[in-house]
Amino acid sequence: MSPHLFSDLELHQSVPVRLRPRIGEWGPRHVPTTAGKKTVRVIVPLLGLAVATAIFFLGHWVFQVIAQAVGL
Repeated sequence: MSPHLFSDLELHQSVPVRLRPRIGEWGPRHVPTTAGKKTVRVIVPLLGLAVATAIFFLGHWVFQVIAQAVGL
């Protein structure tokens, strides 16, 4: 089992730099980089938490408005 939480995103690992293809040489030019993948792995959970928090507070606010209208 790997000691890391996620799999290794660096596909070249021990390959010497002179043997690595340039971006676009062997495939599409818009391939996401390893750093980009790592960034997305951090941003997506944070955005999910922010959306969940916003939905919770919106629901709480709607509940307060309805409770005041009913007289609770």
